[in-house]
Amino acid sequence: MPPFSSRLAVAVHVLSLLATESDRPTTSDALAASIGTNPVVVRRITKRLADAGLIRTRAGVGGSVLTKPTSEIRLCHVYAAVEDTPEGGLFAVHDNPNPNCPIGRGIVASLGVAFGEAQRALDEALGRWTLADVLADLAARREAVPSES
Repeated sequence: MPPFSSRLAVAVHVLSLLATESDRPTTSDALAASIGTNPVVVRRITKRLADAGLIRTRAGVGGSVLTKPTSEIRLCHVYAAVEDTPEGGLFAVHDNPNPNCPIGRGIVASLGVAFGEAQRALDEALGRWTLADVLADLAARREAVPSES
């Protein structure tokens, strides 16, 4: 099974970098260097984050900055900003199951229950985490790694 999109991870990486550089705007080139991706990828993500009101960007060499405190940025909001989820949730059911087939007749309703449960679990988990939580976890992990002397 192929992995899900990495847009959420890239977006949280972007937001984390912007939080640590809160005193000045950060360019897509600088963000891309940390993420290990092309600046075009970063610009697509920052556009979505800006459209959602999570960051402010200035074209050219202006860069991006957060618009909210890290404690107010929940991962569910970041997910909603950057992921292209089907209408109604994480998973979509195929459009035209055969109503004359005993499976086709009920598959949409059956999968709707399971898929709805999965969507609620995702929303709940991502709703518990803020960008401040991610930054605190990152700091704890840095402290746990022995420094090279």
